[in-house]
Amino acid sequence: MLLENKVALVTGAASGIGRSIALTLARDGAKVLVTDRSVDAGEETVALVLKAGGVAKFCQLDAANPDDHWRAVAQAQEHFGGLHIACNNAGISVGPSKVYRRAAEIALEDWDQMLAINLSGVFYGLRAQIPAMIATGGGAIVNTASVMGQVAGQNLSAYVASKHGVIGLTKSAALDYASQGIRINAVGPGYIATPMLEFKDSATLHSLAAKHPMGRLGFPQEIAELAAWLSSDRASFVTGAYYPVDGGYLAQ
Repeated sequence: MLLENKVALVTGAASGIGRSIALTLARDGAKVLVTDRSVDAGEETVALVLKAGGVAKFCQLDAANPDDHWRAVAQAQEHFGGLHIACNNAGISVGPSKVYRRAAEIALEDWDQMLAINLSGVFYGLRAQIPAMIATGGGAIVNTASVMGQVAGQNLSAYVASKHGVIGLTKSAALDYASQGIRINAVGPGYIATPMLEFKDSATLHSLAAKHPMGRLGFPQEIAELAAWLSSDRASFVTGAYYPVDGGYLAQ
């Protein structure tokens, strides 16, 4: 049990990668605070953890609301006695208009929401989580970026900007707190089979799979296993790093 006696907080844990991370951290022994905007789906994640023999509680959290992050950390401390691990995973791929546009044509509401959730949401998480981890003697934070944090794509300027920002924030924050026992890293999923892709048709999904040299989409569990390793003492000398999980996407 690599994470026995550890307390973890996962944002965006109601489905997809976040749910897999929560289940995997619990499998490895952590007590998990499951957070998400969706109460029903978040409680489903908790039920799955409990069914598997793990320990979890739910806390509603809007990643774009800084106060929610403080409240979630306080609940982790109240329910489980501290905070040792955080996975800032909540994110969106397209804004409220549900339309991908070229940079100069992006709706302001799309830009604002993308940055608020994908980038500011990670910053708000760090801001609340780091003091709690210092109080427990150290900890590990894993931020979910994307392959689009290293490269770019057409009609994806807001998303690309947000994910590049996550990687830069991760590296800088890691340097700020390395001497205080806080490790901060980022993972970079390729295209993963999650609800984020459910609105795409089969031809589009096939074309996305073909972008990866391995010839398929990734699975949420493949991201979760890396997040769990980075959260454990097996990664005790790893900080400020970015790890793609992309079926070879960035090697091209």
